[in-house]
Amino acid sequence: MIKKLFHPNRGFCTLIQSPKPWLFIGLGNPGDKFKGTRHNVGFNMIDTFAESQGIAMDTVFCKAIFGKGVSSSLSIVDGVPVLLAKPQTYMNLSGESSGPLAAYYKLPLSRVVVFHDDMDLPCGVLRLQPKGGHGRHNGMKSVIHHFRRNRTFARLRIGICKPPGQMDPKAFLLQKFNATAQERINVGLKEGVNALKEVVAKGVEESCMRFNTEQKYKHIKVADNADTSFRRSD
Repeated sequence: MIKKLFHPNRGFCTLIQSPKPWLFIGLGNPGDKFKGTRHNVGFNMIDTFAESQGIAMDTVFCKAIFGKGVSSSLSIVDGVPVLLAKPQTYMNLSGESSGPLAAYYKLPLSRVVVFHDDMDLPCGVLRLQPKGGHGRHNGMKSVIHHFRRNRTFARLRIGICKPPGQMDPKAFLLQKFNATAQERINVGLKEGVNALKEVVAKGVEESCMRFNTEQKYKHIKVADNADTSFRRSD
């Protein structure tokens, strides 16, 4: 950001201010037994983005695995600071980490994006939204509560599909993906990285339409195929 200031002896001078950072928060459960489960794709999105940008997730801060760096988006001249967090409070208490993080950095919620799993989307299909409710997601309920019930923050929903038949949704969330489903997720995470780089460069509103249109056609393509992602791999 560039501002012109008036100095009494020198006249107008140019002051270059660093852009406000973005805070990306991925929701999930800590511990090895939850790695690779459907409920942890928010963590996976953070890890994929961190790796793509060379950001080390090597700090514990505000009850979260934390990293900070600069996005290397090609569409911006100067790097924009990015803060990455994976709350370690367990999913249903995610706000106990997310709220203090945003407060510590004095960030408006317009600079926050939360990543979470979504059973209403096909496996590997993503949606970027500038605001919204919790969608019956307990982690998001906690985040909204600790943001003082303010819902005007962006979220990246990552599709994991619905549980088959009468399967208990809680058990489904804690299942691991089979090979086919994991491949879809991996593709989706890479697409998510590109979307997030565009968010950093252009903002959420401008990024939503193009990304969601692409994902809409992907959604139709996935829906045309039999979804076998609920089956466990050997």
